Amino acid sequence: MNAVPGNFGLLAPVTAGLRWREVTGDGAVVQAMLTAEMAWTRVLEDAGLAPEGTAAAVREAAQKGDFDPAVLAAESQGAGNPVIPIVAQLRTLVARHDPAAAGSVHASLTSQDVLDTALMWVCRNAVAMLREELAGAAAALAGLARTHADTLQAARTLTQHSLPSTFGLKAGQWFHGLAAAASRLDAMAFPIQFGGAAGTLAAGKVLARKAGTDPFALADSWAAELGLAGATAPWHTNRTAVTALGDALVAVTDAAGKIANDVLLLCRPEFGELAEPLAAGRGVSSAMPQKQNPVLSVLIRSAAVAAPLQGAQLHVAAALAVDERPDGAWHTEWSALRTLLDLCGGAAAAVRELAEGLRVFPDAMHRNLELSGPLLLSEAVGAAVVPLFDTGLATGGKARFQAVVDQSLQGRPGEQGAEFARLLRQEIPRELMSDAELAALLDPAGYLGESAAIIERILAAHPQWAQEPTPHGMQQTAPKGAGHE
Repeated sequence: MNAVPGNFGLLAPVTAGLRWREVTGDGAVVQAMLTAEMAWTRVLEDAGLAPEGTAAAVREAAQKGDFDPAVLAAESQGAGNPVIPIVAQLRTLVARHDPAAAGSVHASLTSQDVLDTALMWVCRNAVAMLREELAGAAAALAGLARTHADTLQAARTLTQHSLPSTFGLKAGQWFHGLAAAASRLDAMAFPIQFGGAAGTLAAGKVLARKAGTDPFALADSWAAELGLAGATAPWHTNRTAVTALGDALVAVTDAAGKIANDVLLLCRPEFGELAEPLAAGRGVSSAMPQKQNPVLSVLIRSAAVAAPLQGAQLHVAAALAVDERPDGAWHTEWSALRTLLDLCGGAAAAVRELAEGLRVFPDAMHRNLELSGPLLLSEAVGAAVVPLFDTGLATGGKARFQAVVDQSLQGRPGEQGAEFARLLRQEIPRELMSDAELAALLDPAGYLGESAAIIERILAAHPQWAQEPTPHGMQQTAPKGAGHE
């Protein structure tokens, strides 16, 4: 067998997909580092700190050079990070055609400046793509919430029927969780890293002085070239920018996991309230032709289970940062961050497809609600009839009502609700409560609390996510004049 080397998501299918891997794969990371170096030489040239034509020479070398991720990965073992072999190769290529320009490559930067900045570039592009998926998913969930605002469904607490509710409220809560998490991503900043060898900007100060400026101004120009955020100060060992992003990504997979968990439960044949969208070849079994496995929800759940561990790794790395450059902790951050991006991206794409094509079966919801029937109204019924028992019939009304409930529960599941209604009618004289009044009291549609208002409040709280998004392709912003391909 001739196997193609590389990681394509074979053992993590939720992360598979060329479109997403183009943004987070090794090739994208190499391109991001080259982009950072290209943008920096343009800043230097614009400031008069590099010979005229330097930026063009570096851009041409970066675009035409063979920066093979596999070769660079092997060379990184000797350097401790991939920036060192990339810079060495880039300088060599530039020197062949413009020796004067080669001296400006990576001038006053350190490896961590480039790698941290490149990873922020990758994260910025990935989150832009992720937001597109989340917008589609959120809009679909908002649509389900509105459409099914009056679709009765049994609420379940600790796995058991509790009160009447609506599927619209469940979908609204799905939307609420996803929109709140997505909003955290909107608040993320993707700052450049610029501190020099030890985070003091010593070399940067010497370089900037030649142009009558300071290194902070050069850093701001670099950020503008890359379309990233500026940084108040170097953050070599202050990893809050990374952990905050990691926490926001984990929040997205948490919200997606909640949706998947509910769908996995409600699409079981004995529930039959929901079903995933059908697609050729999806959900099949290698042994059982009749199977329609809820694969989208399974994949989403796999991401939700795995993502928090990657987020925790980011925090461990941050907590173990020492001195002015972490000795190993920083290195563990790279793969954890990218894995988290991949998991979140795969989950978001799957939850969008799930939400947009979810099949809802109101008849099954009604059938399941009828398994408990009027017993679901025991909270409301108790409030109404206990005073009658206390005043009109006998003392100890609360205990008497509980006895009615307990006797109803002796019956078979599915028949208990009818028994509850029969016993209530037997115990309550018609002069105290008519048949029509009792029927209204036992109507689940009459005890939904503020479900409809809750849905509207949720949607109103996140209007930017409740609207159908304008279709658009994923765009990766190239730095000005850097010629990013």
